This record gives sequence, structure tokens and C-alpha cells, in this order.
Amino acid sequence: MDYEVNTDKIEGRNPVMEALRSGREIDKLLVAKGEKNGSIVKIVARAKAEGIVVSEVERAKLDAMSETKAHQGVIALTAVKAYASVADLLERAKRKGEPPFLVICDEVTDPHNLGAIIRTANAAGAHGVIIPKRRSAGLNAVVAKTSAGAVEFTPVARVSNIAQTIEKLKKENVWVIGADMDGANDIYAQDFSGAVAIVIGSEGNGISPLVKQQCDFLTRIPMLGEITSLNASVAGALMIYEVVRARKAVK
Repeated sequence: MDYEVNTDKIEGRNPVMEALRSGREIDKLLVAKGEKNGSIVKIVARAKAEGIVVSEVERAKLDAMSETKAHQGVIALTAVKAYASVADLLERAKRKGEPPFLVICDEVTDPHNLGAIIRTANAAGAHGVIIPKRRSAGLNAVVAKTSAGAVEFTPVARVSNIAQTIEKLKKENVWVIGADMDGANDIYAQDFSGAVAIVIGSEGNGISPLVKQQCDFLTRIPMLGEITSLNASVAGALMIYEVVRARKAVK
């Protein structure tokens, strides 16, 4: 019997395998600990071969997530919308006759933050958002809802390595600016004009060290009160709209 529920979750061995065979966008595969026999082995092998993150979890977690109560030891978390490629984002800018304007989320794991960032990116006219395959929220139902529909209009690319992606963007003459409390300039002194990619770090640790090294510039947001950091989506919004300000200034 097949068991499939919701737009962001597939339950059961046969439905998950069929999803893998069909090329369905899968963010993560959750497998019950101790499941090492039968079709589970083939499912896990297929998922890993396609670069899908596979996590072993307690069966109780799958039981709590399951709506069918017949997950058979495996649940696939799927994207509510197909991912784009970085090349797609650059082509989108080219078609519009605009310098690329991209938003890179480095390990933003809270789906509410990711959804809010995608919503702001859309409102600001960004050409797309880039996220990593690992240690990041994916395009799940929570992200879609928080984005207020922006996921339908603003493409999201998912990449294996953010640092390597930044290297490629720099070869395309895109300036990469990261939000960091130790940045040399604050956002009001930073030049955000031209082809630019904004990097927003994780909720707890900010931009990872390797990604930070790849940024052309690090810029800080002034903190004038007792609190020393901002929510990732709020920090992202402030950075994103500095790009809007810079672009309006040159028109």
C-alpha cells in the first residue's frame, strides 16, 4: 500500500523509492535507527548516491511526525517547489538587463527565518536566493508559508558548497558582501552598488569561517542598545535594502 501525505512529506518505503526514481526534489531522508534490511538499504543507497542528506533518527520521532502511522521506518522531506541552479539566477538577471543581485543564506536553519528572507528578497527585486544542501532549512511548507508566496516567484538554488559557489560568483564579477559584527565598515559606509551577493549567516554562529574568508567585504550593522545581535531575517532585510538604496541612487 502507498502512503503519501502533504506537499513536504512522503511516508512509506514504496512511495519514497518512487519519489527517488522520479527525480522528486528531496531535502532530507529520515530513517529509523536500526533499519538495515530489505528495501531500506536500497533507499538509503539511492539517496546518498544522489547527494541527499540521510539522517538516522529514533523511531519515536518518525511516529510523532507520521500522519499515516504507517511510515515503515522512512520519511522523506520534500521541497514544495523545485530548486533552481545558480546559473538560472544569473540568467534571470541577464534577461532583466540588471546586474545580478543575489542573497546567500549560510546555514540558516530556522524555516521561519529562511521564509522571511525569501519574502524580503522578492520585495527588494533580488534575482534569487542560494542555500546549502546541509545544515540549512529547505523549501518546506513552513518556509513557503512564511514567505507569503514569495517562493513561487523568487527562485532558490541549493548548492553543495557555499564557499565554492562564492568563488564562482566572483569569477562572474559579482561582489560578495557578508554581514558580520566585526566588519570593517558599517552598512551605511559600504558600497552596495553593481553586481552583488549578500551573505547572511546562521542564527547562532553567523557566517562560517570558510565562507567569511571568501567574502570580498564584511560589513556590520550598528548595534546601539544593550542587545548585540539581530534575528537573521532582520539583519538580512537591512542588508538587502541597502542594495535597493544603492541601485536607486544610480538611476
